[in-house]
Amino acid sequence: MSTSLLYHGFGIRQHRLIGSEYPAGHIVFRLEQKKRIRCPVCGSHEVVQNGTTHREFRHVPIGTKRVMLSWDVPRVKCERCEAVRQVKIDFAEPKRQHTKGFERYALELLKLGTIDSVAKHLGVCWDTVKDIEKRYLGKRFGKPKLKQVKRIAIDEFSLRKGHAYMTVVIDYDTGVIIHVAKGKGVASLAEFWPRLRRSKAKVAAASIDMSPAYIAALRENLPEAAIVFDHFHVVKLYNDKLSLFRQALWHTTRSDKERKVIKGLRWLLLKNRCNLDSERQEAERLAEALRINQPLATAYYLKEKLQLLWSCNSATEAQRLLDEWVAEAKASGIDFLSSFADTLLAHAYGILAYYEHPISSGKLEGINNKIKVMKRRAYGYRDDEFFSLKLYSLHTQGSSCTH
Repeated sequence: MSTSLLYHGFGIRQHRLIGSEYPAGHIVFRLEQKKRIRCPVCGSHEVVQNGTTHREFRHVPIGTKRVMLSWDVPRVKCERCEAVRQVKIDFAEPKRQHTKGFERYALELLKLGTIDSVAKHLGVCWDTVKDIEKRYLGKRFGKPKLKQVKRIAIDEFSLRKGHAYMTVVIDYDTGVIIHVAKGKGVASLAEFWPRLRRSKAKVAAASIDMSPAYIAALRENLPEAAIVFDHFHVVKLYNDKLSLFRQALWHTTRSDKERKVIKGLRWLLLKNRCNLDSERQEAERLAEALRINQPLATAYYLKEKLQLLWSCNSATEAQRLLDEWVAEAKASGIDFLSSFADTLLAHAYGILAYYEHPISSGKLEGINNKIKVMKRRAYGYRDDEFFSLKLYSLHTQGSSCTH
């Protein structure tokens, strides 16, 4: 029987087609090897056949019909190295019950649908399709290249409820995730530093939050790199303090009217003025609350001024603005503002470094949003290693996530 279908249709070169069957609406092609048998260990032709093992491999369907390749795989004994093995199967990966062509087809379908939908379409179990994608991702993205990395950003995100976190490091210039680890803090970066040193990458700057642990880790492992404190984290830290201050004011204020105004103010305080909703009269409500509570007005005004630190024309101008902010906070007589002023002074080097290395975790925030979409579509990942590989490939996926 002609083997042109195997070669041109299926890309199988080393076998000939010897027959076909059509049981229960399926198609089964029976094969035999047409090349001279070699030892799978040393490659020698000095082998003696030692039986066969019948195997069937799932292949790309024809229309809606399932296609199987049937082959009595020879088992040989090598007279040179004395190994006893099955011959190599060129059209399928070891220990797999489907062909390489079937895997390529499944991967193409995954660009259009979820693992669940692809598995149902192909008539295989969910784990089979997941395993195909996991091995593909491992080969392509399992070992990110670090040699060309110049600037990095480090952040952590919640993996699931119950204080489960993952830490990610991105190449800031390309947006590619170059390290993923469970947990947060210094321990989650333990495997990253040796890889970075082996790559001989020359990292000029790193964006982090103001965590003392991250600062110490960078100074130890990247002593030449500039530390840039991410302004999103700095502002978030201030907003957290501001929320607690509002809560404390509510507890200490005796006026029922003032307490009522302060109680509904939490989210308005955290919004930027340009984001206040005019239809809900949020600007008017905020102005009224700030008018009747001077300490809250001072704290809100300094919040607005704090954000200007990253929009100055130069580091010198930013330093002047920082000094003004600290002086006003100290003069306010409000404890949390005075304490936060001390925090800014202690970390001024990393804030002002932004003007030499204008980086932040803004790209990581975008990646975190993609991760949330991916988790939501996946209804939670059951395999942490697979999830990590999905993260490494995130820059290739656009807005789509397959699961």
